Amino acid sequence: MLENLHARLLTPCGLIIMLMIFAFFCPQADAAKVRIKDLCTFQNKQETDLIGYGLVIGLDGSGDGNGTQFTMQSLANMMERMGLQVEPNKLKVKNIAAVMVTARISSDLSEGTYFDVTVSSIGDANSLQGGILLITQLAGPDGVVRAVAQGSVSIGGFNVQVDEGNKIVNNYTLVGRVPNGGKISRPLQTVPGSDKVVLLTLSEPDITTAQRVASRINLEYGDYASPVDGGTIQVTIHDTIAEPTRRMRFLSDLGQLTVEPDQIAKVVINERTGTIVAGQNVIIEPVAIAHGTITVSIDSRPVISQPDGFSKGETVVTKDTEVTVNAEKARVIELESVVKLSDVAAALNKIGATPRDIVAIFQALKQAGALRSELVIM
Repeated sequence: MLENLHARLLTPCGLIIMLMIFAFFCPQADAAKVRIKDLCTFQNKQETDLIGYGLVIGLDGSGDGNGTQFTMQSLANMMERMGLQVEPNKLKVKNIAAVMVTARISSDLSEGTYFDVTVSSIGDANSLQGGILLITQLAGPDGVVRAVAQGSVSIGGFNVQVDEGNKIVNNYTLVGRVPNGGKISRPLQTVPGSDKVVLLTLSEPDITTAQRVASRINLEYGDYASPVDGGTIQVTIHDTIAEPTRRMRFLSDLGQLTVEPDQIAKVVINERTGTIVAGQNVIIEPVAIAHGTITVSIDSRPVISQPDGFSKGETVVTKDTEVTVNAEKARVIELESVVKLSDVAAALNKIGATPRDIVAIFQALKQAGALRSELVIM
């Protein structure tokens, strides 16, 4: 029995279930405490989203087709800037793809700082695997170019196609990242704060967390902080520390104070990869779950037809396609009382649910009103 359990836990679903169970059954006495600087941002910090249009080259025949006109036009324009005259309608390449490049930067990043960017196909490419992003300008909503991006694209999967009817796909291959592919050329300017008041903004607004942050500051320094709302804490700068050097030292020390943030019940699902992450406060109401799987298998085999001897006929190659549909019997789970996610994880593990099955089950639980948490679909 232990061998069967060990084998089950080695499956992708088993690993996810094992992580869930570990999160729920590990000791909770030592609650995680987080520095205030990791929970909050100071009022003078600014953020903006960047976007740009670029080309990914070096693809193994999986790029945009000849019918994607903007890709061919972009390639022709690039070659023209390099001194080569080509006509877009005569280009026939499959190793290039048009992409949109996106990122988010903050005023903490100075000129020359590198950051990650996301690359997404906008044409009819099959995969961005193995591609390299050519230098791309990234601009903010105001149209100001603030960074450039370039580098190798990492997609975390693969797409192998043998012929028109047979292929193997692992994860989503049309969206990838370029680690440290972006470089700041025009940094954001910080907004000067008041000399007497500093506002701390929680990255994840929560009334309880805001109250705990203010209480921790007051416990350390006295009557300095007060929560304004669920996402903002006001810190008063007293005259004794108003001098710039003391003010900066005070804010630096304040950021090092640790607080135990309150955790919102939340389940995060990434449908592209089948990844599921759930918090410890997730509760499921009494509910019955029935889940079955329908598998459609398409098998394509070549059929060769030979003409008779000494005839003028030609050899013809056709395809014989066989479609098989297997409907799996529904597997039923009945939860008769309010349970935590670990109980559901154990039940799903018993019936051998895959990560894709669990994604569908959680979505259905939310629609039924049985999942008492926020459901985030990525």
